[in-house]
Amino acid sequence: MLRSGPANSLARSALRSTNFCGSRKTTRLASQTSKFLVSRNERLKRPTSLALATYRPLTTSLQRRATTPFDRIDKQHEAAVAKDELNPHPEEVSEESSVHQVFHEKGVPEEAKDEDMLAGVYQDLRTIKETFKLNDVPREALVVGMAGVLPYLATSLSTVYLAWDINHAALDGKGFLLSGQSAELLLHIIEPLQVGYGAVIISFLGAIHWGFEWAKYHGTHGYRRYAIGIVAPAVAWPTLLLPVEYALIAQFSAFTFLYFADARAVVRGWAPSWYSTYRFVLTFIVGASLVISLIGRGQIADKISRLPGPADRLKALRESQLEELEQEERERRARIVAEDEEQDEEAEDEE
Repeated sequence: MLRSGPANSLARSALRSTNFCGSRKTTRLASQTSKFLVSRNERLKRPTSLALATYRPLTTSLQRRATTPFDRIDKQHEAAVAKDELNPHPEEVSEESSVHQVFHEKGVPEEAKDEDMLAGVYQDLRTIKETFKLNDVPREALVVGMAGVLPYLATSLSTVYLAWDINHAALDGKGFLLSGQSAELLLHIIEPLQVGYGAVIISFLGAIHWGFEWAKYHGTHGYRRYAIGIVAPAVAWPTLLLPVEYALIAQFSAFTFLYFADARAVVRGWAPSWYSTYRFVLTFIVGASLVISLIGRGQIADKISRLPGPADRLKALRESQLEELEQEERERRARIVAEDEEQDEEAEDEE
């Protein structure tokens, strides 16, 4: 097809504009093409087995495991270890070290064992032992104090045995070592001994505070400290007038009150620091003895006669005094009547 000059010039100008616009696209396309070729060349440099992974995954994974040097032997390290000498340690060899354990691997720490259920109880006992240890108590005071509670233990244990012997005699007709009547008589002898000894000890515990005051231990405190020594015997000695059961209960309360008073004195500094622990141990033994005596007497309350106490004796004395007064009154009246009769007879004789 033939074109004119103007047409050809127009075509050439259009072609130039087209080439100018397309040059930018061509440049971008060339850069993308070069990147694709580079990445393709890099893929071509990889092992052929990786290219097969898309089509044969199992075979490819096996080949990769066979070619990967994860278990390669470190010959240098083995050579260094081979140069080390083995030193004997016979002290570490035992029956257990040469036996392979069945239920767990050698060198693997065993599983934690179940905790002992009584561990807490043992810990509490150790705490109590540490709390009430008597290491700070002077030896003389400890020996004399422990000797002072022996009469309580003796009378309490004797009360329990005699109560058992009385029950045995009531069931079988005779006691184990003593007859029922002999056991009852011995029990009536023990009762005033235990109550009287308790009154003496309570009075002594109160008098200790008088000694602290006279020694001016932590200064002088006057009537506040003397009051403890006054209240103690004022409570103790009237218990001798009570029946045995009430007397033991009253003395138990008095011992408890004195313990709290002594503990308070230690807190205030009126007594040595070890005195409260010392008093607790002694009060615990005495209180347990009193409770044992009360339990033993409770088992035979309906099987023995009650021994007349001081109150009963006072009552009997009062009744005997009233009877004597009444007897004297009757005799006086009889004399008056006799004198009146004699006077009447004399008057009749004179007439």
